[in-house]
Amino acid sequence: MKPLVVLLSVFVAGSVISRIVLKDWNLPFAGNLAMCLMLMLTASGHILFTKGMAMMLPPFVPFKNLIIYLTGIAEVILGLALLFPSVRGLAGLSLIVFFILLLPANIYAAIKHLDLEQAAYAGPGPRYLLFRIPLQLLFIGWVAYFSI
Repeated sequence: MKPLVVLLSVFVAGSVISRIVLKDWNLPFAGNLAMCLMLMLTASGHILFTKGMAMMLPPFVPFKNLIIYLTGIAEVILGLALLFPSVRGLAGLSLIVFFILLLPANIYAAIKHLDLEQAAYAGPGPRYLLFRIPLQLLFIGWVAYFSI
């Protein structure tokens, strides 16, 4: 829920500020800035909740912590790249692939009732997917609309 709140609030604030300062609605910039800051928030989770995020990966996956750190770094780099028009399209395509690849980990975590912040199996379970899958689709659509 926190990523959605950040995404929408930064988008609204960025849009309004651009309207006031530039006398124009700079929606592409506001949309990309919002996704960038949302990705900074989720990337921080890779450091703060490494153990819980590693539990999102099935047992056969090696080097779980390394994968968590690398995906956090990828979120930071791709988020920042959205702010530069010269690489925005490539960053957008990369993020869409990234979001698609994350979906199985989210499904696995929901099936296992994972609470990644507590690194415990006491989460909401599969019903979480009723929120998470549409959210993931929103992220994909958002990036496609504002970045590509």
